Amino acid sequence: MRLIYSLSIYLYTGLIRVFAFMDPKAKKFTEGRKNLFQQIKQKVNPKEQPIWFHFASLGEFEQGRAVLQELKKHYPQKKILITFFSPSGYEIRKDTDLADYVFYLPMDTAPNARYFLDLINPAFAIFTKYEYWFHFFNELEKRKIPLLMISAIYRPNQLFFKPWGFFFRNILKKVHYFFVQNEESLVLLKNIGLKNVSLAGDTRFDRVNELSLQKTKVPYVADFLNGKSCLVAGSTWPSDEKLLAELINKKAELKLILAPHEVYPNHIKELQQLFENSTTYSALKEGKGNLNANVLIVDGIGLLSYLYPYGQFAYIGGGFGAGIHNTLEAATYGRPVIFGPKYENFQEAKDLLNTKAGFSVSSAAELHAIFEYLNNHPDELRKASENARNYVQGKSGATAVIVQYIREKFLEA
Repeated sequence: MRLIYSLSIYLYTGLIRVFAFMDPKAKKFTEGRKNLFQQIKQKVNPKEQPIWFHFASLGEFEQGRAVLQELKKHYPQKKILITFFSPSGYEIRKDTDLADYVFYLPMDTAPNARYFLDLINPAFAIFTKYEYWFHFFNELEKRKIPLLMISAIYRPNQLFFKPWGFFFRNILKKVHYFFVQNEESLVLLKNIGLKNVSLAGDTRFDRVNELSLQKTKVPYVADFLNGKSCLVAGSTWPSDEKLLAELINKKAELKLILAPHEVYPNHIKELQQLFENSTTYSALKEGKGNLNANVLIVDGIGLLSYLYPYGQFAYIGGGFGAGIHNTLEAATYGRPVIFGPKYENFQEAKDLLNTKAGFSVSSAAELHAIFEYLNNHPDELRKASENARNYVQGKSGATAVIVQYIREKFLEA
């Protein structure tokens, strides 16, 4: 199985290089890794023994950010090195002031893992939520470098828990300690013999709770809204956008702030055709936008988490595809959250539904009905808003648990 795994990594690398000729993301993925070891060798002194954080993408960075901030604040002398697997994480956070070094993660081959760890020589490693790379984990274990999984979450249908999943269970056994999000994950790990695990919760709650206290203003948005009711739709995909178009076309009194998952120029043009009475955020910044439009298309990145306070309702995209995106960034501001039908693998979405702070829709008609219900019943809207905010506040605290463990075991031992 180890041979098959290694061959699959090489095959994946080859395919990405082929797709790089056609796909911008694949191009960034491959070009970002060119001369990677040379860059690391020039910048990192292995004698510093940095703390190594790895994030799959931007979402995982935001999830682990609270832990990163706490360590940076209390141990400013300690170097921090971050790696990303995805361009969407690296490109946006490559200049973050929370780290001393930011790189792409080399592909998970045995030689790469050995050389990478030779170059950075971390004191310990922290992976957030998921990404289980056999060769990196194996090399960390060989060198007795502790590896922590934080905000980890597991489901019974994952390969780790299948009768034939021995190879994948072996990857988990190389982790020094797990901090899991829920009771189910705790039980699943203990049932396969892993005792080095505790229930800490999800660090995203700490991060989004902090966001809600910042009260960051986004220029031009208040002028665009001009006191009208607003639905903020974040991380949307084409299936979501078609539903939203049907809603907004029937509601002249409602404004829509749309922050799509993809902000490539061609997609922005498609959205401008779908939403005829629309303007873009970049146009507003340039003084060319139409403040009387009823749809504001956010054609850039990095604003979404600060836009939710401007709406009375929130729609989170992805629920008609692989799965919904981050619902907590809206819930933390006390916004009822609406999303598509594919939410079963997202615990926070299920929790929001159970607390009547979340609503799932499968069609434009259902979206319209939910909006009408909330808009015409202010008491129910208020309760849903309170439930959303209380849910986030009640789940905060994972960061303190994790940081206390790290301080006692690795930094003040």
